[in-house]
Amino acid sequence: MDTLSFTPHDHSACIADAVRTAEQTCRESGLRLTAQRKRVLEILLSGHRAMGAYDILDILKEEGQTAQPPIAYRALDFLVQHGFAHKVERLNAFIACAHPGEDHAPAFLICSDCRRVAETPSAPARALLAEAAAEAGFRIDTAVIEAVGQCPDCAEPAA
Repeated sequence: MDTLSFTPHDHSACIADAVRTAEQTCRESGLRLTAQRKRVLEILLSGHRAMGAYDILDILKEEGQTAQPPIAYRALDFLVQHGFAHKVERLNAFIACAHPGEDHAPAFLICSDCRRVAETPSAPARALLAEAAAEAGFRIDTAVIEAVGQCPDCAEPAA
């Protein structure tokens, strides 16, 4: 797993691959990827930036769709539940999964300037967290690993 949104890549292929994976996964699992859900996924994929439900609603309205908050939230819930998107807790926003179809629990690198978010492997951090929890006799139910800083495009050049 790489930090795709911070590295140059063929973004149109990135979008097409993710949508194709979602369509195939839904077909194989008997899930319905409705036109609305698919469009919300495409919107999330458009910029590797975290987006709130109201950001998505604004785009849908610009496209001439009559969109109400429950529509966006239901689509986002579906996408998150089935691994096509993730919720970024720090921003109370959502991003498309950079690795749909893979079983993973990513950490998120969040740019405080442009709000671009990258998925990165969380296994090393999760292992340390699990070790610390075990030493404390604590059972972890859920853990979200998010780091805030500046992406390569927003970071000031080194002096």
